[in-house]
Amino acid sequence: MVPCARVCIPGLGSSFLPFVGDYLCVINFRGKATTFKACVLHKFPTIRCKIAFKNQQTLGLLVIFTYTSGRYIQLRKGTDVKAEQRHQEIIRLVESNGEVNTDELVERFSVSPQTIRRDLNELAELNNLRRTHGGATNLSSSENSSYSNRKVMHPRQKELIAATMAKHIPNGSTLFIDIGTTPEAFARALTVGHSDLRIVTNNINVAMILMERPDFKVILAGGEVRNIDGGVTGEATLDFISQFRLDFGVLGISGIDNDGSLLDFDYHEVRVKKAIIENSRQTLLGVDHSKFGRNAMVKLGNLSEIDLVVTDQLPPEPLASILAECETQIEVVTL
Repeated sequence: MVPCARVCIPGLGSSFLPFVGDYLCVINFRGKATTFKACVLHKFPTIRCKIAFKNQQTLGLLVIFTYTSGRYIQLRKGTDVKAEQRHQEIIRLVESNGEVNTDELVERFSVSPQTIRRDLNELAELNNLRRTHGGATNLSSSENSSYSNRKVMHPRQKELIAATMAKHIPNGSTLFIDIGTTPEAFARALTVGHSDLRIVTNNINVAMILMERPDFKVILAGGEVRNIDGGVTGEATLDFISQFRLDFGVLGISGIDNDGSLLDFDYHEVRVKKAIIENSRQTLLGVDHSKFGRNAMVKLGNLSEIDLVVTDQLPPEPLASILAECETQIEVVTL
């Protein structure tokens, strides 16, 4: 099957899209006509339909067609039954987790990285997901993945990113620690080999991790507690953080747009992050590669406001150039 092949369904006018069901079709390719029995499996919200040829030679072949003029449906793209099953599972994973990672999908389906990248590109073309560097996310820019899902995504990468950020914190330092699973991993890293730290945080989970160290002084910001992840936000939180001027601010983020914008989902959380940046002498940002190109609805600021970015992969263009232009230091951990 090649893109110039055409399918004729006899009796269908130019304004008629096939219903789900069986049809006798004619494939016209390079002057040769072949009759097939085909089944329209389902229709897309647009004028696309999907047909599976049932004859012996092409059994199991799924082909996507777009409707053209007259009685013809032109072949758009083909895939096999296993690919269709992968697509449905990938869509389910994106809907439940908010994002997927190429490496994890390769391991899950036992296929090549090229196959997964092709799957993700095809699903993105059909508006089932949004491609990011190293994976894909859901199309929604208004809602983040659940906290329970975020905790188990990229755990090894977050652990290494956190350990690397911790190396930049001298003993006796003062620092803010933000909301998020990467800042929580950073808090755990601080409990190994650090002493005499003074920490201000709006993250109950961070406070609980650090409170076991008797030589750490932990100050928990007041405000409204989010029961979904233990984050503390609100006007009282902003007023509290604004009373301090600390050595370091350690942030997590939901996404970094291709223009260098730092993005998150919660307006109240973003206001607290801005306050941390404004009241820190140096700002450290820990992000795994899935955050590059990821969309979210609230703009926090720009990469130019960050002193150090620690990640597990070099960011794609144009982010790499933006980092170089704004002289933000980047450190890439090795798995």
